[in-house]
Amino acid sequence: MFNWTATQRNVAFASFASWTLDAFDFFILVFVLSDLAHYFHTSVSDVSIAIMLTLAVRPIGALIFGRLAEKYGRRPILMLNIVMFSLFELLSAWSPNFAAFLTFRVIYGVAMGGIWGVASSLAMETIPDRSRGLMSGIFQAGYPCGYLLASVVFGLLFETVGWRGMFLIGALPILLLPFIYFKVPESPVWLAARERKENNALLPIIRQHWKICIYMVLLMACFNFFSHGTQDLYPTFLKVQHQFDPHTVSIIAISYNIAAMLGGITFGALSERIGRKRAIILAAFLALPVLPLWAFSSGSWAIGIGAFLMQFMVQGAWGVVPTYLTELVPANARAVLPGFVYQLGNLIASVNATLQSRIAEAHGGNYGLGMAIVAGTVAVLICVFVAFGRETRGIKISGAAAHETR
Repeated sequence: MFNWTATQRNVAFASFASWTLDAFDFFILVFVLSDLAHYFHTSVSDVSIAIMLTLAVRPIGALIFGRLAEKYGRRPILMLNIVMFSLFELLSAWSPNFAAFLTFRVIYGVAMGGIWGVASSLAMETIPDRSRGLMSGIFQAGYPCGYLLASVVFGLLFETVGWRGMFLIGALPILLLPFIYFKVPESPVWLAARERKENNALLPIIRQHWKICIYMVLLMACFNFFSHGTQDLYPTFLKVQHQFDPHTVSIIAISYNIAAMLGGITFGALSERIGRKRAIILAAFLALPVLPLWAFSSGSWAIGIGAFLMQFMVQGAWGVVPTYLTELVPANARAVLPGFVYQLGNLIASVNATLQSRIAEAHGGNYGLGMAIVAGTVAVLICVFVAFGRETRGIKISGAAAHETR
């Protein structure tokens, strides 16, 4: 990382920051589910439909913005994405009723859907080949970093600004635009492909590689159940089931998001030594013995330690995903296909929050039980799927080497 050029570091920061601020906007919602339920005179499970809808429409955004990024470049489409999700986060603050709120979250979800694929392709196509595992971990750490920022803002400001103020703060990502405009160049791989006039039509690529596409969608469904199943209802679990105050919820959330960032970077870097598959399997497997402490313990300290260890493992497995998907897909579909299969997996997993809240309500408000069932099941499935997958460590990405020597 210290041998990267200034341009490569700028691209790494912009990609990381884009994903961080996107996640920040998404996770604001999970901290205010119970408050929205009270304001709109409905249940937490009904409000959690907003999470489901946001996740469900993200494949549409991944397809739209990914295709635009293949045609017009990663950089301008990344900027367009940021403008759109910031705008609809702002509009969410002014929702006059629950139906309007759900509508704004749907459109926000479309805008959010494009960020991961476009930002990750820009990063992976710019940084040196030898650093992709590390960059993968750093990039994916942007997700828990966004959660961390939301935790801090919730703990410090929620009692002052309320749920509407939280969504107003969520419009701040638009401030990243000047940095991208002045400091971030276009992907060298995309520029080279434009010169060669490569055909990047999506349907022929999917038809040719349909087996790997199905594999990636199923794998990403498990991964999204893994992350959302351990994150989305956790603040509600802390607030409702354990009656913790906002300050305690914020402290626990901050600690497990720090762990998530450390886990992503650790296992992402480790994948350069032991391989992508082994790193993912190791992290997912180690989440299993943490389940009882994470979901069924009592007291803020025990729960905090369980949450710390769980997110270290969950996001540790996730830390390998950006480079693994980038290396699995054809070169002329890196902006659209990884993001598209990732968000299709999100579509399958979009029922998570509603599923877990319904399980909890059917068992006397036991959110821990619902979360443990989902997290334990998909941890095992991830190990099985990845074990049968293809190892990709060491694959060269065209254009990176040339850029590395500049």
